[in-house]
Amino acid sequence: MTKFFLDQRGCAKNQVDGEIIISHLLSESWEQTFDADEADLIIINSCGFIESAKKESLDALMGARKKYKDKKIILAGCLAQRYAKVFADELPEADGIFGNGDLSKISDVAKKVMAGKRVALTPKQAGVSCGERPRLLSYKNSAYVKITEGCSNHCSFCAIPLIRGELRSRPADDIIKEIKSLLKRGVFEINLIGQDLAAYGTEPAFGRAKNGAAFSPLARLLKKISAIKGDFWIRLLYIHPDHFNPDILEVMKNDSRLLPYFDIPFQSGDDKIILAMNRKSSSAYYKALVKKIRSVFPAAALRTTFLAGFPGETEDAAQNTLGFLKAVEPDWSGAFAYSKEEDTAAALMKKQTPKKVAALRVSALQTEQEKITKSRLASRVKKGKKYLEYDVLVEEIVQNSKDAGSDESGDSFAIGRAWFQAPEVDGNIVIRFDKDEKGAARVEPGALVKVRSIAASGVDIYAELLP
Repeated sequence: MTKFFLDQRGCAKNQVDGEIIISHLLSESWEQTFDADEADLIIINSCGFIESAKKESLDALMGARKKYKDKKIILAGCLAQRYAKVFADELPEADGIFGNGDLSKISDVAKKVMAGKRVALTPKQAGVSCGERPRLLSYKNSAYVKITEGCSNHCSFCAIPLIRGELRSRPADDIIKEIKSLLKRGVFEINLIGQDLAAYGTEPAFGRAKNGAAFSPLARLLKKISAIKGDFWIRLLYIHPDHFNPDILEVMKNDSRLLPYFDIPFQSGDDKIILAMNRKSSSAYYKALVKKIRSVFPAAALRTTFLAGFPGETEDAAQNTLGFLKAVEPDWSGAFAYSKEEDTAAALMKKQTPKKVAALRVSALQTEQEKITKSRLASRVKKGKKYLEYDVLVEEIVQNSKDAGSDESGDSFAIGRAWFQAPEVDGNIVIRFDKDEKGAARVEPGALVKVRSIAASGVDIYAELLP
């Protein structure tokens, strides 16, 4: 069999694309290897969102070509989709360029590349990249389910519409079918993803209900998910703050499996910058939104993102964003320096912020977030005199060179996540337990275990295993 190796880059949406690429190749009798040395074909599933991610993907390509002079290499993913015409002429290190418009064509492209042909294919963006994925790239019993593709918000700094096209939504029945299939395979945690979940089902072509419908399309989808029987977690990742669907709160309140975890990228806390980003609301509106969420879910987990150094961001504007961060007190937030992306509206704006200034503003936001996270985690460890208990999805058992999985005292360690921790981006629960104690045999990757919090340190919570 011809062997392929997938070098996966980028976000959760791109991860799903990588899983679909794997699925198509396996169905065509390719063999996946997890060692690039053994591969006949290397596929780099690239990210093309910001400058640092683009550089990382291109560095991976150049490194692979330098090390494997005789192997075939395909540059796939967002970077390939965005710069296909340029790469076709100016990137000889890649034997093939394959965009993400129609992933079902990967097998044909791979065959042609292996036959010695140089291919550059970027199929037109259509529908939502989805389908059966026999091999997931997530931790055991956790999966991402894509409910939309593309984005029609056109934030002035963002290249996503240029890469993935305008918004397209999946039919609810298709999503339900995929979730049920994953649950049958033992998956416990389902993370719904898209460029903007709030926009789900709002495009005219989707055939949404007439104006005046009792619930938004997203709320209706959640109600259908809630009708599924069984134990599982559903987490919503990325909801644009201008379009947040308030009706989802009541649906979520009625089903504890729909986790009160809210990923809302505010990007700025300054009204002028918010408008310059082509967003429609204000910092006051965003604060009110957070207040509303916490009025329904006092313990809600909030994650957000801030973009520092946007063109025209003055020191006062930066301070307004810092003040906004202090006011909303998210559990988690990411701060990133503005990346000037060609063909976006912001790239043409005057008063581009110097990189050193943007870096200082990122640092200030990160420093403040560390303080907030410390306080928020402390409240999740102990309430009054009571140490709080959680169900934790185990990701991995920590190995120790002295005695596999244990320290000198005989204690073992496992790393997992509670409901308020999304995969990859948030902290973890570190579980300490005696491998000979009752219930220790249950602690394995993919298992759900009950723990009692002990303390918090950095972004993690330490806990002990309960029987």
